[in-house]
Amino acid sequence: MEIFTQVDTWVALLTLTFLEIVLGIDNIIFISIATGKLPKHQQKKATNIGLLLAMVFRVILLLGVSYLIAMKDPIFSIDTSWLDTQVSGQSIILFLGGLFLLYKSTSEIRHKVEGAEENHNTEHKPTSTMSKTIIQIVLIDIVFSFDSVLTAVGMTNGTNGALYIMITAVVVSMAIMMLFATPVGKFVNAHPTIQMLALSFLILIGFMLITEGAHLAHTTVFDQEIGAIPKGYLYFAIAFSLGVEALNMKIRKKK
Repeated sequence: MEIFTQVDTWVALLTLTFLEIVLGIDNIIFISIATGKLPKHQQKKATNIGLLLAMVFRVILLLGVSYLIAMKDPIFSIDTSWLDTQVSGQSIILFLGGLFLLYKSTSEIRHKVEGAEENHNTEHKPTSTMSKTIIQIVLIDIVFSFDSVLTAVGMTNGTNGALYIMITAVVVSMAIMMLFATPVGKFVNAHPTIQMLALSFLILIGFMLITEGAHLAHTTVFDQEIGAIPKGYLYFAIAFSLGVEALNMKIRKKK
């Protein structure tokens, strides 16, 4: 397809694939707990089934959210002395999605900074049967699919062929995690700054979603129209931060 001949497409695809992998670490942790009491020969199979289901749920949600975002006609409007906006289904989804990402990322950062992470071993207790384990994995996947999908939408909204980029990133990231679930989990857990970077990126993406929703609703506050944030700024911030962290990791390794 023509979109994959463009540099911007590959930048968005690689960045989104990386974020999908990092955001999927918690999913891998929960799945590994759910499969922990299965017989050894069934654990890898159950993990692969869990990640495959996660991919299916993400693609379904992407299709549904993309359909909702296509609703551009105004549902209602607000016209006051200081606020003027024409709210559409598209702007509502982006605005609420941005708020969700801001809440999700800031709460996770607080837990990690305060050392108050939830004890995963007390939730979704694994069982000894494959069927019950798969049910637990399905519930886990549904919960973890929302922030993944909203992140994908926030990074590619307005980009040509956005749906194809999002689906490709989800499929590629899940394939990588299926092949390297254990090494990927160990790497990210061994480098908590990578997790912190990903959560910080979510704050940027959440704020961008909110401004994008306001822009698409033609929102004017005190006679100042809210504009969209160019995605190039986001890509540069992510690439720059990752470059700095790569140097830090190299220095720490030498020490």
